[in-house]
Amino acid sequence: MSMLRSADTMQAEAPLKLRSKPSPPAALFHFARRHPLGALGGAILAAMILVAIFAPFLAPHDPQATSVAQQYAPPGGERILGGDHLGRDVLSRLIYGARISLSVGLLSVGIGVTAGTLLGVFSAYAGGTVDLVVQRLVDALMGFPPIILALGLMAALGASMNNVVIALVVILLPGTTRVIRSQTLSIKELDYVMAARSIDASPARIVLRHILPNVAATYIVLSTITLGFAIVVEASLSFLGVGIPPDVPTWGGMLTLGASRYVNTAPWLAIFPGIAITLVVFAINLLGDSLRDILDPKLRGGI
Repeated sequence: MSMLRSADTMQAEAPLKLRSKPSPPAALFHFARRHPLGALGGAILAAMILVAIFAPFLAPHDPQATSVAQQYAPPGGERILGGDHLGRDVLSRLIYGARISLSVGLLSVGIGVTAGTLLGVFSAYAGGTVDLVVQRLVDALMGFPPIILALGLMAALGASMNNVVIALVVILLPGTTRVIRSQTLSIKELDYVMAARSIDASPARIVLRHILPNVAATYIVLSTITLGFAIVVEASLSFLGVGIPPDVPTWGGMLTLGASRYVNTAPWLAIFPGIAITLVVFAINLLGDSLRDILDPKLRGGI
């Protein structure tokens, strides 16, 4: 009995072994095994970003170089993906267009959705006069059709890439704020938030530890569904002559030009930019679904 008691005492006094944090490669491997579609989306997105970064080394031709002999050239031969109405290489313009389109889409969505999320949480949690003022401003912005609001901003600011990002941020901000505010209003009345208030937790701790993690899934979904919208709006602004100049290659501009003017004579001018936009949006949707499962406390499975 004494031996058994001493063994139990030694076992109880032995220090607990903490679970070591996996290394980044091990965490990525575990994520790919648990969420293969999310890993596929991340790989496609990473490949697109690398293409955009190394565009000068990957493009076979100058994207601005014209050639009368290569006008409407079909895919194959010297122009792998064909030539446009000025004889410019479609593949080279797609590679360089990844820089502008991804930059505009990711920057505008990242800034607009993030700012809208923070504003919506602040408005709902503060309540009272603060919530009233913020929501009336949101109502004023939502009273304008998005494309009309973007056109007005671009007319006032001028045509440039930075101004396109600013216009997209402004039109993404009110919708995100309204959605996040409605979710925060329900979350802040739940038991665990009330319990945190009862122990006199600070508002910053309640927001950071209890509210923001529970709106992370909505944040990711909003980010993924608005990326394609941002790229299309950028294309619309460029098509109307108030966005990025038409000589600068962008996926949206190439798609709009090809679909509106040359879809019958040279359909590849619209097909290949459309495939590029579809791949990016598809990849971000897959990655976003997996990240939602990990970050949402209700669905969290860990990586």
